[in-house]
Amino acid sequence: MRLFKAIFGDTRGATAIEYGLIVALVVIAIIGSLKSVANENTGLWAVVQTKVQNVDSTV
Repeated sequence: MRLFKAIFGDTRGATAIEYGLIVALVVIAIIGSLKSVANENTGLWAVVQTKVQNVDSTV
């Protein structure tokens, strides 16, 4: 019981852990948004490729 209180009663480093969790959440949000941007970028380049091919075929 004393060990339990010693482990969970110690608040040293709590702020560092909280900042670590915040950074982890921000990184997860950035990765999610980058995946969305990547999908939009792929679609945009597909449209550009199609239009360039159409121009090449008419020339």
